[in-house]
Formats: sequence, structure tokens, C-alpha cells
Amino acid sequence: MSTEADRPGLAKPTPLDAKLGGADLIGSMTPSPATGVRADAATAVRAVRPALRLGPLSLVFRPGLTLAVLALAIGVVALFCLDIAVGETHVPLSRVIDVLTGGGTRSQRFIIMESRLPRALTATIVGAALGLSGALMQSILHNRLAGPDVLGITTGASVGAVAVLVGAGGATTGLLVSVGTPLAALAGGLLTAVAIYALAWGRAERGASGIRLVLIGIGVNALLMSVISWLLTRASLTDATRAQQWLNGSLNAADAGRLIPAAVALTVVAVVALGSSRTLAALQLGQESTRVLGVSIQSQQALLIGASVVAASVATAAVGPVGFVALAAPQIARMAFRTPGEPLIASALVGAALVTGADVVARGVSPVDLPVGIVTAAFGGPFLLYLLVRMNRKATLA
Repeated sequence: MSTEADRPGLAKPTPLDAKLGGADLIGSMTPSPATGVRADAATAVRAVRPALRLGPLSLVFRPGLTLAVLALAIGVVALFCLDIAVGETHVPLSRVIDVLTGGGTRSQRFIIMESRLPRALTATIVGAALGLSGALMQSILHNRLAGPDVLGITTGASVGAVAVLVGAGGATTGLLVSVGTPLAALAGGLLTAVAIYALAWGRAERGASGIRLVLIGIGVNALLMSVISWLLTRASLTDATRAQQWLNGSLNAADAGRLIPAAVALTVVAVVALGSSRTLAALQLGQESTRVLGVSIQSQQALLIGASVVAASVATAAVGPVGFVALAAPQIARMAFRTPGEPLIASALVGAALVTGADVVARGVSPVDLPVGIVTAAFGGPFLLYLLVRMNRKATLA
């Protein structure tokens, strides 16, 4: 008997593959007196969804979920085009599409290709990086409140950037402002992550537990916020204003110099995350079950947390801290797609939609050009309260 799972390019998942890939597990495999073992085996094969295997990567194909992700991707593209259209000079969407496909006048091509396209691309890439970073961190730590902004990663990146902006004084122009600030932000985020992980390390568990990482991260975040305030009080009015604008998460200075590193980092982190999809699924079963499956918890946890930190730090280095996106995007994707864990691709798309949509609101709805971080914070605060109330209700019912 030939089934979809036996066709070339498709692999028939085992029960363990079905569990790790998110598919429904096969029911009882006990032989039925009426049909026999062969009939039960044929029914079991038909019940398992087809899976595509590419080396160590195994993906279970779900038509409904795939269509939903495609619809979300189309929505992100629509917001991307709308972000290009809005501004001081409104450009119709039809003209935006015409210019992006090679048409339009010289002035229209200059406005769209030179001014607005880098900003829209930066918003999309930064949002996707933050969404993916939050999904990785929440999946590893098994905590819906975990995220680079809550744990202090983005605040550590902000300390590095503000130190350059304030310490260099009036010299923050040219190469220093375009290269030094992003590099300092990246270094600050990575050093903060290393410090939090070292403080959260437990000898008994031979690793860092999720709740300990979150609690220590919250404390480190508060400490770093006080460092930023101290740096701002020692800066001149001009430097403090420049630093405060960066701290609000602004896309005004978006250009190719900041876009390309963010795009490269997002690509690398996405490859690492998708290649570790089976490990993430195994980690959802708990540490004991993960050890039984032969997964090295400490090394895989460190690798995936490192990927999450790199994505968040590079995104922060590009535009400044954009709050609540990494926290909200995975939970919105999880509730919308009704998945047991945080879906990586959907979380990245939701993050891209949040930041791009916030930029549309900041430029098209508001009478002034607001930093995108202010818009996301206005949305993220109520969402955090909703998430806390929802978690409290579930805990009460349990």
C-alpha cells in the first residue's frame, strides 16, 4: 500500500518523530481481534501526517497551519508596503508596488528606494529578530514572561550604546556613531547575558534553571537601568538628547549600514533555530525526558540562549530598544495558531508585523513622527497585564 508518507522526499515519522514534530501520537498499537496487526499498522500509517526530512531537520506538514502562516506572511508584506506609502509625502500603494517592481519616476524612486525602503526593511527585520529571540528564550526557559527585554539583555545593549554616545561627547559623528554604537550595544547585550547565566548557574542542577534566570535577569535589568540614568545625568544636554532618542527605539537613522548586519544575524539565528527544532521540542518534555532522549541539555541550552541573545542584541543595536515585541510576539503566535509551544516562524512573522505596524502608526496616525519604541510600549504594557491576569486565572483553576 502506498501512502503520502512513502512518496519520494517524504519520510514516514516514527511515534517519537510525531511527538517531537508536534503531530498527534498514534493511539494504541495493540492488535485488534477483528482486523489484525496488518490493518492496525495501515491505519496507523494513514493517521500520521507526512513529514519532510532534510538532514537532522524533520518537519511535519500541517495544511491548516501552513495556510495560516502564509496568510500571516502576506499580512506582513502588506504592512511593509503600507509603511513605505505613509509619511510626509503620501505615496499610493499602487505606485509603491510599481516602483518596487522597477517602474515609477525618478523622484518617486528616490523617495521610496533611498529614503523609505531601508526604514521599512529595518523595521521588518528588527521585528522578526525580536520575535524569534523571544520565542527561543520562552521555549528554553518554559516561562511566558521570559524575554530579552525582561531579562535585561536589551538593557545591557542600551548601556553599551549610551556609554559610547555619552563618553565620546561631541565626537559621536561619522564612523564612531555608525559603527561604535551598534558594536557597543552588541557587546553590552552579550556580556549581560554571560553575567546572568553565570549568576544563575546551579551546581545541583549542573545548569541554569529557567526561574532562576528570570529572577536574576529582572534584578540585573533594574541595576542596568540605574546605570543608564547615571550616564544620562553626567552627559551634556546635546548628548543626553541624542541618547534619549536612541533609547526610545527610533527608525529615523535606519540605513544600509545598520540593516545589513541585522539581516545577516537574523539569517544565522534562524538557521540555528530551525536546525534545533527537534531539540526545542524535546526540551518541552522536561529535563528528565530530554536526558532520556540523549539531548545534551547544558550545551543545547547555551547554544539556543546564545542565538536568542545575538538576535536581540543586533536588533537593539540597529534601532535601539523596542520594548515588549520579544515578549508579546511568541504569545500572540501561540494563541493565534493554538500550538503547544512557541512557533518559531510564526513568532518571527508576528514580531515583524508588530514593529512594522507600529512604524505605520508612528508616522501615519500621529501628527508627529514618534519613535517606534513608544508605540510598542503603549501596546505592550496592556498586553503584559492581560498575560499576567490570564496566567493567574489558569493557576487558580489548576
